[in-house]
Amino acid sequence: MLLAANPFSALFDPLVHALTTALVALHNLIPNYGWALIIMAAVVRILLWPLSEMQFRSMAEMQKVQPLMKQLQAKYKGDPQTLNQKTMELYREHKVNPLAGCVPMLIQLPILFGMFYAIQAETKAFAAEHWLWIGSALSEKLPSIFATSLAKPDYVLLAVYAVSMYFTIRYSSPPSSDPQQAQTQKIMAILSPAMIAFFGFKQSWASAFYIYWFALNVFSVAQQMYMYRRHGLIGPKAAQPAPALVAPAASTDGAKKQATAGGPSANGKRTYRPKKRARR
Repeated sequence: MLLAANPFSALFDPLVHALTTALVALHNLIPNYGWALIIMAAVVRILLWPLSEMQFRSMAEMQKVQPLMKQLQAKYKGDPQTLNQKTMELYREHKVNPLAGCVPMLIQLPILFGMFYAIQAETKAFAAEHWLWIGSALSEKLPSIFATSLAKPDYVLLAVYAVSMYFTIRYSSPPSSDPQQAQTQKIMAILSPAMIAFFGFKQSWASAFYIYWFALNVFSVAQQMYMYRRHGLIGPKAAQPAPALVAPAASTDGAKKQATAGGPSANGKRTYRPKKRARR
């Protein structure tokens, strides 16, 4: 059991076994675990493509109805029950599924953790594997910085992975028009890579982890940019927001009274009627 101390090990073990088998099979085709891990990341992104398609389509619809959501929140600020009802009606009208954006993430996390333990299961095999500068003459001279094998930590690769994670998180959502939400996205894009870099440095994770995660981030960002443009989240085909809720028009009698009294008319200009002279 790879996760004997984990109460969820019974659920993870079949996934870890399947991922380990797939990784070994790729290594038999491509006799280098570094490139096999990159191919593995590409395969995972392709398999999750339909879910990502659903996620980005939902994001496009959510962005389109965002102005209407703000109007509803302002209108029913003191009535949360009616606000929830109107929000559900708005979602049904525009065919928006707010949970569609969470499904790919929930499925991705087990695969991510599964690959972590699958790579741990192949640590002995990684100890004899090289990739690019990992295991080169340079790594032999500077083993404290560069990994001597895929089973050893490589801090240059860790830094590269942290940078790629910044861009992955930074552009995981389309640009927000809400300043507070945009600021939150920026903070998360900085804090998350910093935490991963800290734990990776302290735990001395194998460089094989970073190869897979870095490749997954690169493929994810490329897919995000493609999906954003395809579904009109960015670029010249950006989806236009839904029409604003129509405010009730002023009554005709009220407009006539304002015009007679010299008040503002419907176009915002003041109108005056000349007074009739009394006949002698």
